[in-house]
Amino acid sequence: MKTRRDAMKFAIAGTASMPAILGSKALAGPPAQKEDDPCRIDAPQWTDGIEGQRKADQGNGFYLNPVLAGDYPDPSVLKDGEDYYMTHSSFEASPGLLIWHSRDLVNWSPVGPALRKPLGTVFAPDLVKHGDRFFIYIPFMRAPWSIGLASFANIYVIHATSIDGPWSDPIDLGIGGLIDPGHVVGEDGQRYLFLSAGTRVRLTADGLQTDGAVETVYAGWRYPDDWITEAYALEGPKLFRRGDYFYLVSAVGGTGGPATGHMIIASRSRSIHGPWEHCPHNPIQRTRSDEEMWWSRGHATCVEGTDGRWHMMYHGFENGYRSLGRQTLLEPIEWTADGWFRATGGDLSRPLPKPSGRAVTHGLARSDDFARTSLGTRWNLHGSAPAEAGRVSAHDGWLALSGKGTGPQDCSPLVQQVGDRAYDVSVELELVGAATGGLLLFFNDRLFLGMGIDGQKMVTYRGGKPSYWAEPAPSLRRLFLRIVNDHQIVTFYYSTDGTAWTRHGVRNEVSGYNSNTIDDLLSLRPALFAAGEGSVRFRRFVHKALA
Repeated sequence: MKTRRDAMKFAIAGTASMPAILGSKALAGPPAQKEDDPCRIDAPQWTDGIEGQRKADQGNGFYLNPVLAGDYPDPSVLKDGEDYYMTHSSFEASPGLLIWHSRDLVNWSPVGPALRKPLGTVFAPDLVKHGDRFFIYIPFMRAPWSIGLASFANIYVIHATSIDGPWSDPIDLGIGGLIDPGHVVGEDGQRYLFLSAGTRVRLTADGLQTDGAVETVYAGWRYPDDWITEAYALEGPKLFRRGDYFYLVSAVGGTGGPATGHMIIASRSRSIHGPWEHCPHNPIQRTRSDEEMWWSRGHATCVEGTDGRWHMMYHGFENGYRSLGRQTLLEPIEWTADGWFRATGGDLSRPLPKPSGRAVTHGLARSDDFARTSLGTRWNLHGSAPAEAGRVSAHDGWLALSGKGTGPQDCSPLVQQVGDRAYDVSVELELVGAATGGLLLFFNDRLFLGMGIDGQKMVTYRGGKPSYWAEPAPSLRRLFLRIVNDHQIVTFYYSTDGTAWTRHGVRNEVSGYNSNTIDDLLSLRPALFAAGEGSVRFRRFVHKALA
């Protein structure tokens, strides 16, 4: 089966110690480093948000990237009056396309998922408003569970009269083999979608059908051949109009691979039909050294703040923490006298002046008492067909997950994002019937680690498969499990009462659990899994960020 990065390239065509009984206080971690310590790794200082999660807003008129910590790539940002809305690639998540709301571009609150039933793997979408209706243009990549997708890559659209929904079912635009739609209205009043590889198609007035053939209209700016990149990969077109010009902002260089690969370029034209003039100071932004804090920066949306200042929203990998995926970054830009724009944030490792606007409550709690399922906001099923949402139910403080497959590799686990360099997650679980269940850190079906129980023994998972390690855990059908990821060092624990914890005999280093290792553009995330013929009941999932 092709990987997600294979799909992108196609579409754009161009030993362990003995267990120890520990109380909760024993998990405090290493002593804090002093501010002036020259060997200090965690020099950036974020403020604490919900559950101690890192928060960009410094509370003093400045912010420190990322504005959305965790795997939120390919941001598409819509300005609607004084409100901003944003969504991202949701890939294998079901439900997908979580929409976020902001008033200041820094603090973001979840609205809810727009895509209840993905038809395939969701690549970079475009969220737009035309007239009084909202649209999201979506590339669906054919997945093993997909039904009816005509091509390996397919462009669809959903729409709604309110950002809160309800959103329509996906409508097929009949565009195959291309990704990354970017919507724009030309000076002729016609609607267009620009796509990967410099292509474009005209839309009907309602935006729900194509009105003509796909054509190649743009040749992207070319960087010097000796630059170290993954691949040229002209993708991610985002368009806007300012003054006399249409601006076309694209990504080239490949979204993974070397830290210096991905970059942002710009071109402009007085007409939506071209000709397109390349910006004389391309690339607008690029990681130039692997000593920078943010790597592989690209796929930008330009947006005007409520105070008239402009910014770019794009993604990047955090140096040393690629396992967190591509995180959402905000950088100021300035307009030059000749009508071009420049990036002014540098490598984004220090606080920047915050845009104006009222701050909404940022983020969401990751802990869950399972009063409801919260699918699409807190949790998503990974790699599941739409009908599988029925596997999940919540009642009386328990979440029931029906078993599927034989293990983490084929069970479509329940996953959620994390955005901190260190965190602690725990859950109580109980087996029902002939099931195996457990707690994981899950990247994809080929790479994960964690613990599972089947009522007879504990199964340890490392490197995407069961480990040889036979942990002497009690033979129980009800157990508490805990995973601590302390700056890429992962430790497992288990308990019979949720108070006295036994440390698992094996620790793990997980910096290699990233997209360049497994050739898949995802992140390492906490996950609950249920495999086999029965089901697993989970109670009180607790998440807390660590210093």
